[in-house]
This record gives sequence, structure tokens and C-alpha cells, in this order.
Amino acid sequence: VQLVESGGGSVQAGGSLRLSCAASGFTFSFYYIGWVRQVPGKGMECVSSLYSDTSATYYADSVKGLFTISRDNAKNTVYLQMNSMKSEDTALYFCAAPWGTGYWGQGTQVTVS
Repeated sequence: VQLVESGGGSVQAGGSLRLSCAASGFTFSFYYIGWVRQVPGKGMECVSSLYSDTSATYYADSVKGLFTISRDNAKNTVYLQMNSMKSEDTALYFCAAPWGTGYWGQGTQVTVS
């Protein structure tokens, strides 16, 4: 399994970023996938996750209505659109797929100032 995140960066509060995660090494379209984030000194937080057929999604309360998860099974890619960002969204964001198996990407840093 290989997961490669991209799209992080620095943004001002209220701004937007779109994270991408390109997956390989497993049948992407079969699996539940998601995004987690880590703030230094704090634990991991599940940000959002998505069923294989996109029939169900999960969002942490802190990002509901602000972030949108999506996937393109043809491209083996999952996205996280982050809007109206806050300083509390500053974290290292990881793609996790297949969900619950312990596979993570290298992470992409998001800084909101």
C-alpha cells in the first residue's frame, strides 16, 4: 500500500485548501478511506471518512459544513476540500486507507494563520 498526500500549505484564516491522496497497492474502489490529522502535542483526530460507494460519510463535529471529502475511484484518489479554515485546523494531515488497517501516507502540513 502506498499513499501520497499533497495539497497542503499555508493559508490565512477563512481561506481554502484542497488535499489530495493518491493511493496504490490495493483495490481502492473496494475500501473505506479517510483523513486524519495530528496537532503537535495532541492525539490523532479523525477528520472525515467515506465509504467505497460514497453512500455514507463521517465528519468530525469541528469540520462539519466546512470540509468535504470525495473520491475518484477511476483515479484511485481521495480529496479533502477545506473551506473557511481556522487556526485550529493547523495540523499534519494524513490519508488513511484502507481504513482501519494502519496504513498512512507521509502527511501534508496545513498551516492556518
